[in-house]
Amino acid sequence: MSATRKSVRRYPGRREIQDSEDGRDHTLFNVRQENSMPNLTRRKVLALGALGAAMPWVSKASAQERKITVAAYSDIFEDIYKRTVIVPFMKANPGIRVDYMGMPTSAQNLGMLRAQKAAPQIDVCIMDVVVAKAGGDENIYQPVSAEQLPVMKELVPAALIQGVPGPAVTFDALVLMYATGKFPTPPTSWKELWDKKHAGRIAIDAPPNLVGVGLTLIANKLAGGGDYRQSIDKGIQLLAEMAPLVQTWDPKPNPYAAVANGAVDLGVGYNARAQTISKQNPDRMAAAMPEEGSISQINTINLVKGSKQQEAALQFMTYALSGEAQSRFTEELSYVPTNKNASISEDARKRTATTPERTARMIDVDWIEVAKFRDKITEQWRRNVISRS
Repeated sequence: MSATRKSVRRYPGRREIQDSEDGRDHTLFNVRQENSMPNLTRRKVLALGALGAAMPWVSKASAQERKITVAAYSDIFEDIYKRTVIVPFMKANPGIRVDYMGMPTSAQNLGMLRAQKAAPQIDVCIMDVVVAKAGGDENIYQPVSAEQLPVMKELVPAALIQGVPGPAVTFDALVLMYATGKFPTPPTSWKELWDKKHAGRIAIDAPPNLVGVGLTLIANKLAGGGDYRQSIDKGIQLLAEMAPLVQTWDPKPNPYAAVANGAVDLGVGYNARAQTISKQNPDRMAAAMPEEGSISQINTINLVKGSKQQEAALQFMTYALSGEAQSRFTEELSYVPTNKNASISEDARKRTATTPERTARMIDVDWIEVAKFRDKITEQWRRNVISRS
C-alpha cells in the first residue's frame, strides 16, 4: 500500500528578542519567502498587517530613537558611570540611546574634540575644569544656561564657574595613596614623597595631567612659595629634589593600579578613585589626606557645539546633574555631588572629601587662573623636574 504525501508550503514568521548593550530590548520581525509573492494569499497578507498594527513599536522604534555620544573618563569611572547614570537614563528615556566613549585623560579628550571640530561626533563631554575652559575658549563647547537646564538652579554655587561653558558635575580632591603593607600607620604628610627610603617606589602623573599640576601647587605651599598666581618657582625647585626618587611620571595604566598591585609604595591621585580601589583592595592600598591639606578638583559637563542631537544631549545633562543620578554615582564612586539635593549615606560621605576635617584643610585654588599658566607649569616640569629623574 503506497503512502500519500502532502506538499505543504510554509511562510514562517520569526520574532526575535535581542538584548543590546544599552540595556533595552530590540524587537525584530522577519518574514522569509520560499517562492514568489503570488503564493502569499490575501488572508495571510491581512494577517501580517494586523500583527504589525498590534506591535507599532516595531517599525517606529528605530525611526524615533535618537543617539548621543558621551565622552568621559575611562577605566573605573566608565564602568560605574555607565551602570549608575547611563543605563538608568536610557531606561527612563527609551527613545534616546547613549554611547559612551572612554578617554584616559581630559587632555586626550580635548584633542579628539579639536580633531572633530568641523564635524563633531561627540555630543556631551565630561572633563576637568581647566581643560574645559581651554575648550570653551576655542569655541568647541556651547555654553548652557539655567533656562536651558533648570536643574542648574539646584546646584551649589561653586558648580557655576564663570568662563566655563558647562556646570560642575563632580568635585574631588588630591590624596596620597600608599601600600598598606609598607606603612604600619598611615602617612600624615606630603613630605613622605621626599623620603629617600621610597627611592624608585613612587608613581606620579606629570603635567599636563591635572594631578601633576595640583601637586605643583601643593609643593609650592610646602616650600613657602606664597601666592601661586605670582610664582610657582619654589614648588618646582622642591619637586626637582623629589624627582630622582620617582619610578615613573606616566604610570600604566594609572597610579592607582601601580600602588594596588605593589609596583610602587606611594602615588598621588584623586580621592574618589583611590577610595573605591582601596575598598576593593583593603589589604593592599589606602588613601590619606595629608595634614598640610589638599586641593579640590572639578569635573564639568559640557555640550559640544554642533551636536546634531542638542535636545537629547540637554536632556541627558539634566539627568546627569540631578540629585538622583549624583546620589547613585557617589554611593559607588566617592566623588562629591554638585546637586545640593543629592542624598548619600553616611558611609559614602565619609569616603568623599567633604568631611568637616578634610574641608577645613583644603587649599584655596582658582582653577580658571591656573588655566592661564598651565602650559608654563608643564614646560617647567619638562625642563626642571622630569629631567632630574
